[in-house]
Amino acid sequence: MPADLRSLGTAITAEMIGATLACFAALHARGIPRGITVTRDARYGPAERNRLDLFVPEGQGAATRAVLLFVHGGGFVQGDKTTPGSPFYDNVGLLAARHDVIGATMTYRLAPQHPWPAGSDDVSAAVRWLRENVATHGGDPQRLFVMGQSAGAAHVAGYIAREHSAGASEWNPAGAVLVSGLYDIDTMDKNPFFHAYHGNDPEAYAGRSFLRPLARTRVPLMAITAELDPPDFLRQGVKLLEASVAERQQYPRFLHLMGHNHLSTVLNLGTANDPFSAQLLDFIKRSP
Repeated sequence: MPADLRSLGTAITAEMIGATLACFAALHARGIPRGITVTRDARYGPAERNRLDLFVPEGQGAATRAVLLFVHGGGFVQGDKTTPGSPFYDNVGLLAARHDVIGATMTYRLAPQHPWPAGSDDVSAAVRWLRENVATHGGDPQRLFVMGQSAGAAHVAGYIAREHSAGASEWNPAGAVLVSGLYDIDTMDKNPFFHAYHGNDPEAYAGRSFLRPLARTRVPLMAITAELDPPDFLRQGVKLLEASVAERQQYPRFLHLMGHNHLSTVLNLGTANDPFSAQLLDFIKRSP
């Protein structure tokens, strides 16, 4: 770790975000390395933010490579797949491509203009686009993994629960990776970010929780929490483990990253001191 993140606390403040971004940006090389082709802003849907970037290792041949789609966070109300002058979240796509996996990073519609279930609907549309198009880039549509962080993990979880709960679909993603996500609408903190996406009427979102359908899915799950996550994200991680045992009598693959905060788990991906990458790549390799 380049710094002791504990000094920044666990609250997601502007100071914590800025300091964490600056800390980890310095660890990433600038630019796209040789041997990787990047396609920017492929349109997977009609909205302006329905865009994704593809990171493809050169030497593509038959459609045999696994595919990793990453969904950014941002409290349901902000965020993007890439920012000019920043290595984030190109670092996720580049990590995949450096290990012979096709990477994809997506942008989606934001609350409050686009409330529930817009985020999960956009994940579904991006997955559909990749299933239809990634073979032309050397990717295997049957080996498509979906990964989200924070609000992005909530959108991935909602997509899996709504479309790929047990027996719900003939086709399933090869795996889902949930980094510091939110899964149980009934118990998660009802803060302004929650209300921006889910609204202010309890009757409108009562019974909307996707925790149990998510726990019943046959899609292999990997769940990650950070030592310095805000308390609600830690509680939600426990909720997912409890529900998985209740529904399936087993945990998902689980990783708790000590010394990391809510952002650094993903910002650190692809650096020299990165405990998450090896676990993520092993999950992709071992999933059927």
